[in-house]
Amino acid sequence: MKLTLPINSPMRSPQFTYGIATASFQIEGGIEHRLPCIWDTFCSQPGTIADNSNGAVACDHYNLWQQDIEMIKDLNVDAYRLSIAWGRVMNEDGSINHNGIEFYQQILDKLKQYNIKAFVTLYHWDLPQHLEDNGGWLNRATAYAFQHYVEQIVKAFGDRVYSYATLNEPFCSAYLGYELGIHAPGLKGKEYGKKAAHHLLLAHGLAMQVLKKLSPNTLNGIVLNFTPAYAISDNDADIKAAKYADDYLNQWYIKPIIDGQYPAIISQLDAEHQPEILDDDLAIISQPIDFMGINYYTRAIYQADEDTIYQEIKPCDVELTDMGWEVFPQGFSDVLISLNKTYDLPPIYITENGAAMKDQNDKGEVNDVDRFNYFQSHLLAVNTAIEAGVDIKGYFAWSLMDNFEWAEGYLKRFGLVYVDYQTQKRTIKNSGHAFSQLIGSRK
Repeated sequence: MKLTLPINSPMRSPQFTYGIATASFQIEGGIEHRLPCIWDTFCSQPGTIADNSNGAVACDHYNLWQQDIEMIKDLNVDAYRLSIAWGRVMNEDGSINHNGIEFYQQILDKLKQYNIKAFVTLYHWDLPQHLEDNGGWLNRATAYAFQHYVEQIVKAFGDRVYSYATLNEPFCSAYLGYELGIHAPGLKGKEYGKKAAHHLLLAHGLAMQVLKKLSPNTLNGIVLNFTPAYAISDNDADIKAAKYADDYLNQWYIKPIIDGQYPAIISQLDAEHQPEILDDDLAIISQPIDFMGINYYTRAIYQADEDTIYQEIKPCDVELTDMGWEVFPQGFSDVLISLNKTYDLPPIYITENGAAMKDQNDKGEVNDVDRFNYFQSHLLAVNTAIEAGVDIKGYFAWSLMDNFEWAEGYLKRFGLVYVDYQTQKRTIKNSGHAFSQLIGSRK
C-alpha cells in the first residue's frame, strides 16, 4: 500500500509538516503520579464508559515513553503533537509538581535530540477535579487558573517546544461535557454549554497573552474541530436548520477568535442559556494567533425540526467508520475552503484526521486497508483545499496508537500503531507504514 499525492502538490515538499498526535489522558496512565481529573471521576460513574474501563493504565505511556518516542522516530514524522496533563504538572495550591514537569521535559528533550518538532497542547479535556469541584468551566476563575498553569509550563519548558495550542476542541469540552453530558464532567443542560464555552475561550485568550509575553518565538494558537453541516434537502427550512446548527456547533468557537463576536444566533438563545460576557472578554479572546489547528473526521446532515430548530439525520447506505461516522472526504475540502472564504485565517495545520476501524492483528500484521483508504482520500481533500488557496502548513494523523477513546473506552481503534492492551505490545499497522513512506518520499 502506498499513499500518493499529485506530483506537484505542496504536500510533497519537505517544508510541509507531517506528524502524529496523542492526548495525555488517552495514553499515559500513571494516575498515581498526578492529581485526579474530571475523566477519572467520570469513568468511575456507572454507565458512562461503553466498556466500563478507565484511564488508569491506558497505553502505559508514563512508563513506556522512551520506546514510544523511538517508535515515533521510526515513523519518519517531522512533528509530534502531545498534550500536557494539567494535574501532572501542577499541585492543588498552584505550585509546580517537579516530577511531572521532569516527565515532559525528558520527552521534549528526546524529541529535540531526534529533530522532531514538539507541538504541545496545553489542555486536552483533563481538567483537575478540584477545579471542577469549584464549578469547573462554569466558573470564570478556572480561566485564570489556566492562565497561571500556562505561565508555569512555558517557563519550565523553555526552548524545547516548537508550537503551543491553548485548547483542543473546546466544542467537545463545552457541548459534550456541559450540555449533552456524554463526556466529563457529565453535566446536562443548555444553561451550561455556552457558559462553559465562553470561559474556555476566555482561557484561550488569557493563555495567548502569556504565550506572547513569555514564548514569542513559538507558534501559538488553538485547535478547533469542525463537522460541516449539510441540509438534507434544498428546502428553505432545512437549509436554515443546517445553517443554525453550523453556527451553534462550529462557528460559535471560531468567530469570536477571528472576528471578536459570537454568531448572531446568540440573540435567539434563551437568556438563561447565554454566557455572561464582560466588557473586555471578546478583545481578550480575539487576539491574533499564529496558527489555527483544524480537526476533521466526518460531516453531519440536518433537517428542520419545529421543537429543536435542527435535527441531525444519520446517513444510510454510505461507508461508515467503526464510530458510525460517514466517510466523506469532500466535507474536509468543503469546510476548509468555506472557512477560508468566511474568515481572515492565520496559517492552518490539520491537527487531527483519522478513522477508527475494526482492526485485526494477524500474527503481527495489521492490514488496515480501510484506514489506508481513508487517509488517501482525506490527504487528497487537503490537497484540493490547498489548490483552492487555503494556507495549510501541515497534517497530523490521529492517532499515533490505539488508546482510551473517551466514552467508548478501548473498543475503538484509531491508531497507526496497534496496541495489545494485555501486553502493551505495539505493532505498526500497514497504514502506519504507508504514512511513514509518504513522509520519507519527500526527502
